[in-house]
Amino acid sequence: MAVEHAFLPVLLGDEMNAYGMARAFYESYGVKSLALNHTHIEKIQHSDLMTFREIARLHIEERFEVALQAIAEEFKGKKLLLLACDEFYVKKIVQHKEALEGFFVIPYVDESLATQLLTRETMYELCEPFGFRYPALHVCTVNDYEELIVPFDYPVVIKPLNMMKYAKCIFTGKKNVYIANNEEEKDAVFHAIYKESAYRDDLMIQEYIPGEDAHMLVVNAYVGQDHQVKLLATGNPILEEHSPEGIGRYVAIMTVYHREIMDKVKAFLEAIQFQGYATFDMKYDERTAEYKLLSMELHNKLSNYYVTASGHNLMQYVADDFIRGSTQPLTYVNNKHLWTIVPNGVLFKYVQDERLVVEAKSLIRQGLATDSIFNYKDMNAKRWLNITLDNLQHYRNYKKYFNNKGLSRL
Repeated sequence: MAVEHAFLPVLLGDEMNAYGMARAFYESYGVKSLALNHTHIEKIQHSDLMTFREIARLHIEERFEVALQAIAEEFKGKKLLLLACDEFYVKKIVQHKEALEGFFVIPYVDESLATQLLTRETMYELCEPFGFRYPALHVCTVNDYEELIVPFDYPVVIKPLNMMKYAKCIFTGKKNVYIANNEEEKDAVFHAIYKESAYRDDLMIQEYIPGEDAHMLVVNAYVGQDHQVKLLATGNPILEEHSPEGIGRYVAIMTVYHREIMDKVKAFLEAIQFQGYATFDMKYDERTAEYKLLSMELHNKLSNYYVTASGHNLMQYVADDFIRGSTQPLTYVNNKHLWTIVPNGVLFKYVQDERLVVEAKSLIRQGLATDSIFNYKDMNAKRWLNITLDNLQHYRNYKKYFNNKGLSRL
């Protein structure tokens, strides 16, 4: 017999990110989340930990509120906790927050602050007084890119700023993020995006910080509705995805303890009266011997499950705070754990720091490692087949794309 719960997590957007959140909710409360998106991924549909619905045109402005109000009517009587699984739906939720608050519990800041935090230039301005350093940044448009002279040294990172529109574009050599080593490579990327595709929104050009994947640091925080930080965790992403559509996505993270950076994040979030989840991506710059802030996100990614895997369930924090009204002390995560979503063979071959490979093997032997997708408690024949095929694809992708981040025509 199914267990009835007084609340229901409603997850919007990226299905892979939704899976990690749904798994955490199920592990803590036994509740099956409702995941909604305007697209679908087959292996997520076969999960027993969540109910997935594809809602046509959910992302369209005139459809968004109507569709969510219909969901609220269907589940009348339950507390509905509304969470985004990607940046697009964070923006949609905060934009419609006032209209939706009568139907959903919404643990996000208001649109004004969210917009500042999700725009890199204004986010950097807010963070700088708290001691954060960041790489130089420039934004270009379809109208001025041909005259652009990059105001800092190469190499540079080039990234479309409207990923929703960019995802629909098709052209040879397409990647989600590019690295250009000189003017010629930069011009080739610009030409491919603006001349060979329908993309017309802005591009971000940013100073590239040299170093392998393991130079990255991710900081996760949960801030209560009283605007006090309740949870802080830091992780070392020891391997990223290198396929064209996944460049920069973490596939393996080891927890680390970095109190100085956690305290800096705490001071910043409490000063701006934040609430909800925050993820900070940083990279160590050997040239200046300091971590530099790359981005801040307000949604949970699949890789954020590293915190839950280490023994501190991220979803429990938001439900206990906004649904149950529990008192939560401040916790600094200091548990050693390895989170991964790639086969061990890929991990051991492509992590470039041998010391980290040795440590990863040790954590695996001790049972202190978690694959948040290959979940033995959520496995059926169709899901097992999809995940097995995905794992085989990881081997092919790393062999083909590892450290190839330019505009290649592979």
